[in-house]
Amino acid sequence: MKLVEARHPKTACPSEVARLLDEEDWRSQMQTVRAAAARLSKRGRIDVVQRGKKVDVATARGAIRLRLAAAADVYRRTDFRKHPERYEVGRGEHGVLTAEPYKSELLPLWRFKDEVSAKTSAKALYRAFETYRDAGDFVGMDMARKFIQMGYTRARRYANHASGHKYDERGAVAPRKPDPEKARAAAVFQRAWRKIEADTRYRAARAAWPKRRTPKTNGDSVVRSSLHPQRGA
Repeated sequence: MKLVEARHPKTACPSEVARLLDEEDWRSQMQTVRAAAARLSKRGRIDVVQRGKKVDVATARGAIRLRLAAAADVYRRTDFRKHPERYEVGRGEHGVLTAEPYKSELLPLWRFKDEVSAKTSAKALYRAFETYRDAGDFVGMDMARKFIQMGYTRARRYANHASGHKYDERGAVAPRKPDPEKARAAAVFQRAWRKIEADTRYRAARAAWPKRRTPKTNGDSVVRSSLHPQRGA
């Protein structure tokens, strides 16, 4: 997704994404890239095109290109501090890596390498949440929540799959290779996430926020909005 955003308004070739995953054996990643492109296209994040026209990646034959979808581009270019009314809570972590200026404020605080990093990160992100809350800034509160939630989901993914990839090159669920350190990191973020979800001011502000129809996306990936461990991740 980052490559497609960086290339906008130009397109990117799936093989370029595959090379970012595995520079030497990039061909083995092509099926994974196409499967991810299909999911992102379905969620309205990207367009899959041939000769400038949108196509279905599942039925397209021949070379395809990937471009940022128009709606995603508009969202990415919005300053949500100036225009909070345009912010969409969405599902899970929707917009976590695109909603500015909050992304730039919070991303440097986000780390999940190990339990120690997670504790430092979760503490800093929760302090940011409190600062936004005390300022009456719901968008900031919700973005801090999304970063903490993303800390949990990413750490859980690596806790179950050392490569960070749930699916193998054939698109099948990869065998699990548990990482206890990442599991402990995930637990740190999960506790902070629960704390935010239990905050009465955050709950009231979220309940009052206008509901909008949004793409089923989390910015980099879709996660279940559950406060319980993901058994299938």
